[in-house]
Amino acid sequence: MTHINRLITRAAGTAIDAPVNISRRRFLLQAAGATSGALVLGFGLPVGEARAALPVIKPGTRIPAFLEIRPDSTVRLLSPFIEGGQGIFTAMAQIVGEELDADPATFTVESAPPGPDYLVVNDAMRITGGSMSVRTSYMTMRKLGAVARHLLLQAGARRLGVAADTLTTEPGRIVHAASGRSLAYGEVASHALDLPAPDPQTVPLKEPKDFRWIGKPVARLDMHDKSTGTAMFSIDAKVDGMVHAAVQHAPRLGLTVGAITNEAQVKTMRGVMSIHRLPGAVAVVGERWWDAKRAAEALLVEWQEPAPGAAPRYMPADFATDSFRDGMARNGGKEETAETKGDPARALNDAATQVSATYHSQYVNHAQLEPPSTLARHNPDGTLELWFPNQAPEMFLGDIAKRTGLDQSKIIIHSPLLGGFFGRHFLYESANPYPQAIQLAKEVGRPVKLIWSREEEFLRDALRPMAVVRFRAGLDGDGNPTVIEAVSVTEGPTEAIANAHDPKIDPTALEGLTNKVYAIPHKRIAQVYVKNPAMLGYWRSVGNSMNDFFYECFLDEMADEGGRDPLDLRLHLLRDNKRLTTLLKAAVDLSGGWQRGPFTAPDGSKRARGLGMASPFGTETAAIAEVSIRDGQVRVHEVWQAIDPGSIVNPAIIDAQVNSAVALGVSQILFEEAAYAEGMPVARNYDMYPILSLDHMPKVHVKIVESGEKMGGIGEPGLPAVPPAVANAVSRLTGNRVRSMPLRRLSFDA
Repeated sequence: MTHINRLITRAAGTAIDAPVNISRRRFLLQAAGATSGALVLGFGLPVGEARAALPVIKPGTRIPAFLEIRPDSTVRLLSPFIEGGQGIFTAMAQIVGEELDADPATFTVESAPPGPDYLVVNDAMRITGGSMSVRTSYMTMRKLGAVARHLLLQAGARRLGVAADTLTTEPGRIVHAASGRSLAYGEVASHALDLPAPDPQTVPLKEPKDFRWIGKPVARLDMHDKSTGTAMFSIDAKVDGMVHAAVQHAPRLGLTVGAITNEAQVKTMRGVMSIHRLPGAVAVVGERWWDAKRAAEALLVEWQEPAPGAAPRYMPADFATDSFRDGMARNGGKEETAETKGDPARALNDAATQVSATYHSQYVNHAQLEPPSTLARHNPDGTLELWFPNQAPEMFLGDIAKRTGLDQSKIIIHSPLLGGFFGRHFLYESANPYPQAIQLAKEVGRPVKLIWSREEEFLRDALRPMAVVRFRAGLDGDGNPTVIEAVSVTEGPTEAIANAHDPKIDPTALEGLTNKVYAIPHKRIAQVYVKNPAMLGYWRSVGNSMNDFFYECFLDEMADEGGRDPLDLRLHLLRDNKRLTTLLKAAVDLSGGWQRGPFTAPDGSKRARGLGMASPFGTETAAIAEVSIRDGQVRVHEVWQAIDPGSIVNPAIIDAQVNSAVALGVSQILFEEAAYAEGMPVARNYDMYPILSLDHMPKVHVKIVESGEKMGGIGEPGLPAVPPAVANAVSRLTGNRVRSMPLRRLSFDA
């Protein structure tokens, strides 16, 4: 019996028991004396007015849209980006505070509402994702702080009766050194922010050598509230008159609601107020969520097959991931070339040695801690107000306007803290609860908070795509690669969300295979498009999360076939790239020197090390992993990672982000898989979807290398080099090449 069959058997014999209602957060809330259901959110911007002024607003230039400097000189900053544990609120406070000359510790940061002021990602858009927040808004936010400081100086000069150029600042104060007088920011702020702002391009910025906070390990602003359980997430949202809702989705995507055979009986269950029919789901509304959940689960629904072509995604009853993967491997469909260099066909024909292999990756769930929820309220003034986790408020604003017919000025979106996301909270058809909450609130006539149970979330999550990649390569007589070809059979998340395969290849399908910097004279990267029945989405580091695993593992295969050491081969292929050569050597130095193994560790275990490199989101990374085999399963003991993001804002946040990325990377290579059988996900909760546990967490060592190149991302780059480093170490230790994830499907002897 295969491992996947065992999972299916266990699933079939395991009822979904009521979850044990242990809430550490609620315990902490009570211990702190806080009211767990309280929600304090207030946005001062006239959203409708701001939107009406859309054509004339240059993002990131209207100081009052971002900053409120209070009488006590503390600062409230409306962040264009959402905090989801990645430290963005702290980073924004550091950047703005640096030029404003205000201690980041005096900042309170909240998510900004939708509006043209906040489209600061390359002055054109706004999302929290793609590791774009800091790197794309860094200069804009610095200029924002610098202009605000300029206005404070102007107001201070009027108050003190001196020329502005005779004034300086120290954190939170305006100083006139000649007279010894000074003013706190709070004393002049209300006037300063009303002054006409200069062109941000004319206000000088600090020299990096004068930075007080940028580049320093400034403490996280959100840590106290999260440590004491007082931080408020979407699932905590509460308004007067609110009722709760729970749903039961169709077991397979695309099915519609037929008859509910026990509707009358369920209406008599405790706490049930009403039963509703939704697209592809049924819902129960009640005064308590637990009552609504139990009633929703009790509904007996006759689910109907969709008409041909009626559903954008349809999950057939015989779908299974293993057979789908095997079909992808055999797929001889049209190859669309994304990248080519030299003459790959001729180089393959002329090669002294040819190497070929087929790799594949698995579906994975986001499995973020906070399950999706939405609180929706139709207000008497005709506005619709929503609280829900999201990574792109303007994107949802447009969609909600389209769905409801409301003018955007009538829609108010609150974006609370995200309880983990990894790409989960974008606009995925059928994978978000807000359309259901809007409909329920309208039908009930009261505010409705809808929470998807963990089981419903696993059923409707937008998955990281599967891919099968067929490699071919040629080596010269010295074992050096002369040509590489990679054909990925897959569907990218971007084309899946659009539900259309554009003639222009989805870059998120192939990133990690394309644009590699290794000096291989001939190459060809191509895609065979295969539409998936499951809804697909972005997952941390997106295409790099699987494609760098494929490429870096196959590179080791080429090294072995050519009789080359993997480190020596990489250094040879990077010989003209000083930045990556420095980075790779930094990782090796961090690990104490390269030793591929196998070797015997001090505890007597037999171990080996593997290498992986990646260039995701404008950042360069190199990782080394050390592994052993215990009871037939892989143990990852240590990971050394060197990361070069060009320049940095907060080294402590980078260290934390690399640690979390390593955790998710090891979790992916060892454990995680969203398997399907008979059209259903095998796992509906963490009991059947193992993730990395604390006792499997390796010790992580991080080396930040500031090359001075253009600033790259931080949140996602730490992941892609980890799975291949682990897999290459396992292959070296066991002598058997690893070509798929997760490794828990396999059993090893070493």
